Amino acid sequence: MEKRDTIRECAKRLHLANLDGRLDELLLAAQQNKPTYQEFLLNVLSQETADRDKREFERRLSAAHLPPRHNLDLYDFKYSAGIDRMQMKQLRELTWLEQSYNVILMGPSGTGKTFIAAGLVYEAIKNGLRAYMLSMEEIITIIKMREMSPTYMAAYNRILKANLIAIDDIMLLPVGKEEAVGFFNLINQLYEKTSVIITTNKAPTEWSQVLEDTVLTTALLDRLLYRCEIVKLEGTSYRLENRTTIFNKKNEK
Repeated sequence: MEKRDTIRECAKRLHLANLDGRLDELLLAAQQNKPTYQEFLLNVLSQETADRDKREFERRLSAAHLPPRHNLDLYDFKYSAGIDRMQMKQLRELTWLEQSYNVILMGPSGTGKTFIAAGLVYEAIKNGLRAYMLSMEEIITIIKMREMSPTYMAAYNRILKANLIAIDDIMLLPVGKEEAVGFFNLINQLYEKTSVIITTNKAPTEWSQVLEDTVLTTALLDRLLYRCEIVKLEGTSYRLENRTTIFNKKNEK
């Protein structure tokens, strides 16, 4: 037992959680299967690597703040027009991230903008990238609070270091002058370094009405649209078409 305790202590100091937690199981399997020294060591390290990758994936997935529905395999093409299966496949391949391309998903409520954005963030995370999804309101709060709170400053810095940021419902609500400037500064820092996905129900030509500043809007669009794919989604609202009711259907007499 003394040797096992020493191995566990070494595993803890080296942060080898899988070895620490499964030592008895690994030793028993080795006694039964009698692997070579190389095979045993390879098995231990392979399982440790896989366990660490899984925990890192779960950490990045939790930090991404994705909505419950984000599996693009479940995307229903019959409820919206504007993107076909081949285009979806190309988006999911994420090659556009290598060129810091942006994507604007534009269309009425319920046509799948948020679902697609969340799904692409999930694809990025699966590929080992740093990706986050935030609403416009959350972005503005982070910008406003970062100088007053270490937590918000850390969130702001995470955005700057990300490979992909999805901003949901941009220009849905009025934005004050100071907040608009802060948002422009953020996009300017991300420019040509981080890909941005934007979901909006307003055409870019309407953004100046929300920001109430034509010059700032022009500068913002200049950076977002330089390398950008605009996907215009149309169709009926998936939520309205599939809404449920708390009432039982009326029994026929």
